[in-house]
Amino acid sequence: MHSYREQDRAIQHWLTLCLFLIFAMMILGAVTRLTGSGLSMVDWYPTGMLPPVNHQQWLQQFEQYQRFPEYQLLNRDMSLEGFKSIFWFEYSHRMLGRLIGLVFLLPFIFFWFRKMIRPGLTPRLVVMFLLGGFQGWLGWYMVQSGLVNNPAVSQYRLTAHLMSAILIYAFILWTLLDLVTHRTYRRLADSAVGAWRKISLCLLLLLLVTMVSGGFVAGLKAGKIFNTFPLMGGALIPDGIGALSPWYLNPLENLVTVQFNHRWLAMFSGILLFVWYLKGRAFFGDSGIQRSFKMVGMMVIIQLALGIATLLTQVPVILGALHQAGALLLLSALLFNIHALSRV
Repeated sequence: MHSYREQDRAIQHWLTLCLFLIFAMMILGAVTRLTGSGLSMVDWYPTGMLPPVNHQQWLQQFEQYQRFPEYQLLNRDMSLEGFKSIFWFEYSHRMLGRLIGLVFLLPFIFFWFRKMIRPGLTPRLVVMFLLGGFQGWLGWYMVQSGLVNNPAVSQYRLTAHLMSAILIYAFILWTLLDLVTHRTYRRLADSAVGAWRKISLCLLLLLLVTMVSGGFVAGLKAGKIFNTFPLMGGALIPDGIGALSPWYLNPLENLVTVQFNHRWLAMFSGILLFVWYLKGRAFFGDSGIQRSFKMVGMMVIIQLALGIATLLTQVPVILGALHQAGALLLLSALLFNIHALSRV
């Protein structure tokens, strides 16, 4: 039987690089959003990738920006130098996305022609690439929503863009774990820890719902209000939490409700995940599985601390970006944990 061990190692290195670049892309995306840079490029640059290189080109780019609502309603006093400072964040974000596409596609073609990809893996890799293309389109679709009347991107589109990136990241990470783990996957019905695995999937769903709520906080800039903890405006349940009608708009468009939901979803999921860590550490003797539980416990503490600090300091760029990084690392730890349990 043909062994793919050496080829797997090369593919592991390649996917690890892609995963690192996607992680960096998501943090850069957070910085772009937090610095108000996301609407500085008003077209998609379908034919060119070079930024402005001389004063005349910069003026042309700035004049394009001045035709749109963000400049006309928010930034009429912005200088050319100020425009450059926001342009570079958005430009870097887009170019990193295109670089990721090349870093994924070119090695994939090479591995495929050399027949280095083990059976069953090629469809996964094709889906990854298609998801990456969809993510690029979704990013531009999001930006377009802020170029019409209101100089702010739709919170719905921003959250969709965020969750699509998280899906791609999680899919690649899971595939990597499959490649580096030599233990055989066990079906849920055959698993010795079936109940643990079911609970872990519920916790994953809860964490993803919490991340969705974080997307709405980011999209509506709801972290800029009620910068106290645990109370909001001196109360556990603040005024205005159900102010919109019909009622179902409140979790989606009411800043008070959106922040309330995110902070208490985060606390609830954080407490459950920490209890999960304590129970798992005591129950399992296997060092690898214990390590996966410890990663979850450590990241829960870090992420809750980052979230509270970000709120109390009114969402500075550094803490906001670190909070997004913490969410990704917590998701990574939980996926590592679930993957380990799926081999028992």
